[in-house]
Amino acid sequence: MQITITEFDDLGTRITLAGKVDIAGASELDLPLATVAGTKRNIVVDMAAVDFISSMGIRHLVTAAKAIGRSRKVLCVLNPGTLVTDVLRTAGLDEFLKIVRSEDEARALLTTRADDPRQQT
Repeated sequence: MQITITEFDDLGTRITLAGKVDIAGASELDLPLATVAGTKRNIVVDMAAVDFISSMGIRHLVTAAKAIGRSRKVLCVLNPGTLVTDVLRTAGLDEFLKIVRSEDEARALLTTRADDPRQQT
């Protein structure tokens, strides 16, 4: 699996994944995702190039989302493919992980959260 970490404007950190988030891929993702979550910033996980996600991969996403959620930040999943979307929906996580279909939708979500005084720490 390929993992690239960049800034997502001034709104958070983007983690771009390519390949399968199977057991091996989830193991590769664990430390980088936990490190980014430790910064307590919004996270955009670009999954457009991911064609499989295992329960271990889902676990890492949920753990990161919970970690930043305590700081009133959000993890969103950007443009996952049909299979990944179906897995997240079946697991009941499509709202918790905030699936978005475009960078503009991600920006709107993160900007709205930043502008909402109920979301401030």
